[in-house]
Amino acid sequence: MSNDETATERPSQANALEIGLRKGMQEDNKTASVHSESAEKAGAEGASSATRAVITDLLKNSRKFVKDRFIVNLRDFLAERQPLVWGLALLIGVAVGYAALAFRWLIGIIQLPWLGTQSERVATAASELAFWQILLAPTIGGLIVGFLLERYMPGRRAHGVADVIEARALHNSHIDPKTGLFSAFLSAISIGSGASVGREGPIVHLGATLSAMIEDRFKLTPGARRTLLSCGVAAAVSASFNAPIAGVLFAHEVILTHYAFRALVPTVIASVVAAVIARVHFGNDVAFMIPDYSITSYWEFPAFALLGLTCAAVAIIFEIALMATDRVSWRFEMPLWLRTGLGGLMVGSIAVFFPQVLGVGYDATNEALQRELPLLLLLSLIVAKTAATAISLACRFAGGIFSPSLYLGAMTGSAFGLIATSVFPEVGSSQGLYAILGMGAVAASVLGAPLSTTMIVFELTGGYTMTIALLLTVSIAVGVTQAFLGHSLFYWQLGRRGLFLQEGPHKSIQRRLRVDDFFTPVDPEAEPRHVQDKDAPWLMATDTLERALREFDRSGQPRIVVVSAVDPTLIIGHADRLNALNLFNKALIDAAVEEHR
Repeated sequence: MSNDETATERPSQANALEIGLRKGMQEDNKTASVHSESAEKAGAEGASSATRAVITDLLKNSRKFVKDRFIVNLRDFLAERQPLVWGLALLIGVAVGYAALAFRWLIGIIQLPWLGTQSERVATAASELAFWQILLAPTIGGLIVGFLLERYMPGRRAHGVADVIEARALHNSHIDPKTGLFSAFLSAISIGSGASVGREGPIVHLGATLSAMIEDRFKLTPGARRTLLSCGVAAAVSASFNAPIAGVLFAHEVILTHYAFRALVPTVIASVVAAVIARVHFGNDVAFMIPDYSITSYWEFPAFALLGLTCAAVAIIFEIALMATDRVSWRFEMPLWLRTGLGGLMVGSIAVFFPQVLGVGYDATNEALQRELPLLLLLSLIVAKTAATAISLACRFAGGIFSPSLYLGAMTGSAFGLIATSVFPEVGSSQGLYAILGMGAVAASVLGAPLSTTMIVFELTGGYTMTIALLLTVSIAVGVTQAFLGHSLFYWQLGRRGLFLQEGPHKSIQRRLRVDDFFTPVDPEAEPRHVQDKDAPWLMATDTLERALREFDRSGQPRIVVVSAVDPTLIIGHADRLNALNLFNKALIDAAVEEHR
């Protein structure tokens, strides 16, 4: 091959190589582009898949949340028939509101023949009467009340707030309608004839009676029944005092003894409805009108604390007087009508000199708040009212202790304020302020309801600027009273019947449940069996769980026969200790759930 041919061939080979390289690069670029597009496509698909996974997870969690929270809560809400409870609470509020109006109207009708007025200003009207009229009215009223108690009332006593507490704790919120309505009628006669008792306790029992009558028509859970019972109480307090917030607090604090959210809404409904009814008929005016006042100095707070101690002393003396008079009065054997008649005569004798003790005493309470009573009269009325109320209740006049407690507190506070403002005029607040503080402190100590009583005083007086002073006075008074007496007057009344509910819910549960709730009956087709060993332990179906557990502990046996109430030797079943304990544990759990739901 020549050199020229070789030279010609070399460029051709170079070109071919260049072309090949170029094609390879193009193919590589195409491949890279394809891979890049594939990667982008894969990335997009991955992002889309992740998004779908997140959305799917969110939907799954949302469905789980709705199922676990919303659906479950709604199912529980409907299972407990809460919509029905709310509707019944509305009905109870209407019924109790108008019942409270009727009760006050009936009191006015009864006092009209001898006082000549239906007004609550009993002392003003009585001061214009002859002494024999003041003596005669409560005496005749006492004779009538005693006769009706002896003839028609089981247990020969009218019922009140303590019986509502007992019904809630032991009787599945059941109150006998006849007993409840008749107790209200007797209370109207007692108050209308001049007995020194309060009207709020009877109205509370009347409200609870009406709520029990309404709820008995429906198959409700025990918790729902207790809630509706509190609705009746809240409506009664609200209508009586024109104080809806206080009604709600009183129902939770005294009757339910807990603040469960599930019970709050129906209780508020009933209380508000009753308050609206009361305000439609009586207006928006508060029960007590007070003058302008102000706390002049923070140096006055030691005086408020001292007032709390003074009110505690008055409350303690008042409760002891009620207890002692009750014990002494029943040491004398006499017909009940004669006992109430003599009680009325003694109350009338006190009223001849102090007509301010007659009835609920709201007019005298207002005079104390308005600084219209001198110091000696204030101190005298404390003694006279304590004696008149103790005699009235001990002799079985029907009525409550709420109004007398407010009365004594107003007199105590007014007397204390009069002394304080005289000794320290430069730093002493108005006498009316001390009267308000005393009213709340004594009532809270006697009733054992500091929060609701504080709110009642707020709503009764329309005064909210004394918050700190009132809370201080009330807390000291309640604390000292509990330190000496241990519990409220209501629980003392229950204790007289052998019911010590202040010991805790476990005691009330043991007394509410029966052997009939857990024992295993024998086969009705089996041959009758009788107890052979007279010393062997036995139970009846009507016995309480408390007695059953005590009998299990005493005998040491895990199983005890249950005998017939008709034939104590006939075995009708067997009670197992394990079943009794399981029932007790379940009831304790249900109570805890109810208190916290």
